[in-house]
Amino acid sequence: MEIYIDNRQNKIEIEEEIYEIIEKVAKESLLLEGKTLDYEISLSFVDNEEIKELNKKYRDVDKETDVLSFPIDEDLIVPIPLLGDIIISAEKALEQSENYGHSLFREIAYLTAHSMFHLMGYDHIEEKEKAVMREKEKEVMRILGVFKDCKGE
Repeated sequence: MEIYIDNRQNKIEIEEEIYEIIEKVAKESLLLEGKTLDYEISLSFVDNEEIKELNKKYRDVDKETDVLSFPIDEDLIVPIPLLGDIIISAEKALEQSENYGHSLFREIAYLTAHSMFHLMGYDHIEEKEKAVMREKEKEVMRILGVFKDCKGE
């Protein structure tokens, strides 16, 4: 598994523990789905301004969001299968972590799990699909021991 992380923002410090949990979450998400680890994923940290622009461009929603997921077409023939791209607003992640009373570490771990399941075809438009997706996200967090009070220590 190859994960390429690009920090395109300078407002929120992204500590080394966060980079490590991203890789663990991506790995456990793939394993939970019975997939091999033979995938390439890119993850970018951006600020609210950039994610708002991307949200407007690709979803026609003119406001910032926490995370966007862009799955890659499975029929694309490449040496290492590309799973897709994850874009996280570091600002929004920090804001949500404060609102929910947990760490930035935990919020980014959760957003990564959430996005990984989007990349693997899950959605949360309908309640039944949402329940399945939420349970998978929670299972990854349980496997890794990332809970509400987790600080990445």
